[in-house]
Amino acid sequence: MKPLFVVLEGPDASGKSTQLHLVADALAAKGVPVLATREPGGTPLGEHLRDLVLSPNSAMNPLTELLLIIGARHEHVEKVIRPALGEGKWVLCSRYTLSSLAYQGWGRGLDLDLIRHLNQLATGGLEPDYVFLLDLPPGVAYERTRERDRFEGEGLEFFTRVRVGYLELIRSVPRAYVIDATLSQQRVLGEILAHLPLPGI
Repeated sequence: MKPLFVVLEGPDASGKSTQLHLVADALAAKGVPVLATREPGGTPLGEHLRDLVLSPNSAMNPLTELLLIIGARHEHVEKVIRPALGEGKWVLCSRYTLSSLAYQGWGRGLDLDLIRHLNQLATGGLEPDYVFLLDLPPGVAYERTRERDRFEGEGLEFFTRVRVGYLELIRSVPRAYVIDATLSQQRVLGEILAHLPLPGI
């Protein structure tokens, strides 16, 4: 079986980080070589840019924010994701290109075609094999993460736009699944694993 690129999407506090490690552990238990990573981040430069973008003390133009994330994504794809896939590892990633469309597009109001073009440049056309959107009502996401970082300080209207964007965008993504993130961790894990081509899970 060829190595798969699996992406978890959704707002902060939807459980992406938890599921990233739970899914990785489940795959490893089946003998699947796997790398778990995240965006923005995944490389030393990416982690530095992540801190800059998410810091509550960072005031920046939405386009500046997008370009920093796109730069981090390019480094991530070229130095981490592609090499891992080339070594036969499955790659599990928290956030990828849909996040930019949902947050900087629907949330910030930047042009979606511009974001798609920049994503294409950053990834060289590398698309996930599976995408799981951990869907969380915006009011819940906002209350869980209020004032934690610069995005969480945006307010309920911002998170509502992001959720609408995610649900609209996911409709055109192949092998994409929406999962209720208010379910228990084990139920969410079970739904993710049920869609992945692993016999016995």
